[in-house]
Amino acid sequence: MFNSLKGVITYKAHNTVHLDVNGWEWDLYVPASAIEELGDIGSTARIFTWMYVREDMMKMFGFATEEERNVFLDLLKVEGVGAKGAIKILSNISISKFVEALDGGNTEALEAVSGIGKKTAAKIMLTLKGKLTLEDSTKSAHHTEQAEFQDVINSLVDMGYDKRDVTEVVDRITEQLMENSEFTSKSHSGKEEMIFRQALVDLA
Repeated sequence: MFNSLKGVITYKAHNTVHLDVNGWEWDLYVPASAIEELGDIGSTARIFTWMYVREDMMKMFGFATEEERNVFLDLLKVEGVGAKGAIKILSNISISKFVEALDGGNTEALEAVSGIGKKTAAKIMLTLKGKLTLEDSTKSAHHTEQAEFQDVINSLVDMGYDKRDVTEVVDRITEQLMENSEFTSKSHSGKEEMIFRQALVDLA
């Protein structure tokens, strides 16, 4: 499965972005809130993706950040929301406001959002309060986001690997190699090469 696409934006409209990736132009369905975040037409952007496949339809959804995609995937767990419903919700409320409403048990704030009725707000609260994936993702990724081997993570993610998987693998490998005298005696670039090679093996 694709984790993200990186290319040149060729078209932008409400909920739609076209991205040219090495001559292949992708039609991506995105939250309206992501339109401005992704930059202007002609600029290079990296869009996190999720593919919807059905017997009679295939659609690629795009997101400006991993956090936005995580919330979208969480919304799919709510009965009756669906992919287009989740995009509509994210188009009308910021993630910070959404999280705030969940944390405070504020169903009225959710009901005020276009696309969320009283019953849907109750289902969202019941399904997602205290269970948003972005909370776990932020914690698990925190250590390596601040680490000296972030370039290794970025390189692996650019190759198409999922960032969360890469982060966990690089963290584990780094911790193991820190006990290896051959590793600790190497230059920074040498350490990066060792981690990168081992990460490729583990991820494969």
